[in-house]
Amino acid sequence: MADRPRLREVLRVEPGAKVRLADLDPDATHGYEEKRGRAKATEDLERLATLQEMLYAERRHRVLIVLQGIDTAGKDGSVKHLSKALHPLGTRVASFGVPTEPELAHDYLWRIHAQVPANGQIVIFNRSHYESVLVERVHELVPKARWSKRYDQINEFERLLVEEGTTLIKFFLFIDRDEQLERLRSRYVEPAKRWKFSVGDLDERKLWDDYRAAFEDALSKCSTKVAPWYLIPSNHKWFRNLAVGEIIADTLAGLGLVYPPRDDLPKDLVIA
Repeated sequence: MADRPRLREVLRVEPGAKVRLADLDPDATHGYEEKRGRAKATEDLERLATLQEMLYAERRHRVLIVLQGIDTAGKDGSVKHLSKALHPLGTRVASFGVPTEPELAHDYLWRIHAQVPANGQIVIFNRSHYESVLVERVHELVPKARWSKRYDQINEFERLLVEEGTTLIKFFLFIDRDEQLERLRSRYVEPAKRWKFSVGDLDERKLWDDYRAAFEDALSKCSTKVAPWYLIPSNHKWFRNLAVGEIIADTLAGLGLVYPPRDDLPKDLVIA
């Protein structure tokens, strides 16, 4: 295990790489078997809990986690998994659905910028600014002349965030069509999951190939040195959780986080 490559290296999309999702295996577990993978995921959550506490106490860094993927890929499940480690005092989840009227009255990044993290915070985007080159492209809500310019705009937006002190961690969770079918059926059949089922998801499923092309362009054009994408095989939920947790923990560990010193306290204080 000591010689195993870190998933942050294995799953990162290198800048300039052309992503072809059809060439990737959503069942991949990169050498992990399930029992060890689940145990490792728990270990990483414990590590992450300490790192997040340091980040919150130090109030020097900001962390933005972006979750994208086709319907049922596991965005909500990833949030649920991470919530086992991340303290609510320093963590917030922002979801981006259909824009509201006030949001539509501004540029497409306006509602996004309002949700980015402050010092000491981790913010998780459940969907994100990439919807503007995904849903809006696939459903032709804006002309190609507009959405085709957004890749460069998004790269510049993310560069601004990074230069101002935000660490971006972007995950694309990918599954295959058979796995999506099983998850949609499960949502419909199981009473405890039925609340998540939407008939509209079946219409979106018919656009699988269009979404795949849109995802490939976003991943290829917007994986940069300062804000790379990570491609997470997600047919196995346990491996998705392992990969997301390890990459976040490794990234935070690289920030040099420490508990802040308290030189302002009296030297000889007696607490009775």
